[in-house]
Amino acid sequence: QLQLVESGGGLVQPGGSLTLTCTASGVALASYNIAWFRQAPGKEREGVACISNIDDDTYYSNSVTGRFTILRDNAKSTVYLRILTLLPEDTAVYYCAADRTAYGLIPSRFDFWGQGIQVTVSS
Repeated sequence: QLQLVESGGGLVQPGGSLTLTCTASGVALASYNIAWFRQAPGKEREGVACISNIDDDTYYSNSVTGRFTILRDNAKSTVYLRILTLLPEDTAVYYCAADRTAYGLIPSRFDFWGQGIQVTVSS
């Protein structure tokens, strides 16, 4: 059974940068598409980035394009989300999710989820 654990969150000042890490265990990560989602208080879960298990193809939400970068290191069973120029509206719980077939930013299509990690952007 694939298990995912997020790390790297915390409190960051506006304009700062952050790298979130999603570490997988139980099953090799290489055969899964991986996506990052976020959920702010009172809002629906929103997909922000996805990386394919084929050729590392990536896809981003329009709201984060240019500031977010998703990367994977299959040898380390790890996927990263690099965030630049953090904005207060980036404050949310961030989740990584995995699926063998789903690719994109629709939460219901992903079978495996981490527990989430808080990112707070505030001065």
